[in-house]
Amino acid sequence: MLAETVLAGLALASSAIAAPAPNPIEFVKRAPTPGVVIQKCSTPGVLALAYDDGPYQYTSRLVDILDAAGAKATFFWTGTLYGCIYNQANAVKKAFASGHQIASHTWTHPHWASLGEAQIRQEITKLEDAFVNLIGKKPAYVRPPYLETGGQVLPVLRSLGYKVITNDIDTGDWNHYSPQQSEQAFLQAGAGGNGHIPLMHETYDSTVNVLTPWLINWAKQNNLKLVTVAECLGDPDGAYQAGNFEPNGQNSCY
Repeated sequence: MLAETVLAGLALASSAIAAPAPNPIEFVKRAPTPGVVIQKCSTPGVLALAYDDGPYQYTSRLVDILDAAGAKATFFWTGTLYGCIYNQANAVKKAFASGHQIASHTWTHPHWASLGEAQIRQEITKLEDAFVNLIGKKPAYVRPPYLETGGQVLPVLRSLGYKVITNDIDTGDWNHYSPQQSEQAFLQAGAGGNGHIPLMHETYDSTVNVLTPWLINWAKQNNLKLVTVAECLGDPDGAYQAGNFEPNGQNSCY
């Protein structure tokens, strides 16, 4: 009886040793969670060009530069910061038609960390209405003005289903950095690891016509694919809110 038990134990151990090792754990990619701040891409081999504060006079030119390079970008747009968004209707539609991601940067670009829930909500929904009128979509991504996420900002954005983006590289163009100074931020950060989400502004000629071509070339040299923020987060189908939205016919900000 003892011998049989020992033999059975040895057979079991031998079977366990001979069994193939389990496959490495495969992590299931999940879409970003609304109301949670995201600073960087979740995948390597990409660079998510992200531009704030438009649409503006350089938007159409920027789209041409990106399209010529086969690059995609994300435009975090406002309603009234650099003039009324409806005055740039052609540029807005052009960027959307070219496959770039259209995202929110609020209606007036306020310091909204000190605002109440109703005011924050209005900053989002007024811009949503404009986007529906212009491209028939409501964005699902937002970059808070001044990167402010305190107070009621995140709870309200969570309730509205918005994925919140900041950055992991600051080009400093808003602080009068030259394109060459901005380039150093990318060189120091490097092209390894998960992709970067930079803070840039399409409202500066130097960012559009000097820094962007340099970034396109830098990405090519480092085998980085230029993608939208949603794509760099493994969320290519989640850039916009689900549903069919009806334009209200408005074509003025006032």
